[in-house]
Amino acid sequence: MGNRGWLHSPERTILRPWQVRRWITCRLEFRGWHREVMSPPRTWTELFFLDEPTAFAAGHRPCAECRNADYRRFRALWESVHPGDEVGADAIDRRLHAERLVGRAGKRTAPAELADLPDGAVVAEDGRAWLVHDRDLLEWSPAGYVSRRPRPARGRVDLLTPPSVVAVFRAGYRPVPHPTVSA
Repeated sequence: MGNRGWLHSPERTILRPWQVRRWITCRLEFRGWHREVMSPPRTWTELFFLDEPTAFAAGHRPCAECRNADYRRFRALWESVHPGDEVGADAIDRRLHAERLVGRAGKRTAPAELADLPDGAVVAEDGRAWLVHDRDLLEWSPAGYVSRRPRPARGRVDLLTPPSVVAVFRAGYRPVPHPTVSA
């Protein structure tokens, strides 16, 4: 589940695509808290993702509270691939914010060579989103991965996952995909 701040009005209409720079993914349950769809007005708005690769592709990172072990692992790898940069959640969030949006709401993509991408990266090709998984590309859908095809040995694609996150994947972070990956 993701959080981008307070996005909806008291009437439950979407006001904005994000409010804060800190886009995090949280557990649905943590220390007795249970997340509900459409929390009370003037509080944060829940966003639900298919899986961790989808959340990363949207520009989110693990929450430092309810996903602390994931956050610490992600942060340590982030620091190893971004030496000399500022460290900590604020620095990560600033960098991710710059990599995920064009303007206020447009999704930023980056050109990438498909053969160079690690597992967990999400790309756009032919108007569809694909998860890079082993030697395959898995077609994304809201219900899970619906088809599979061999990953071409060459080819340029639009990278949906922010490049700084892809670097963390290359360093060893393995995002957990939806169970339909093994179907």
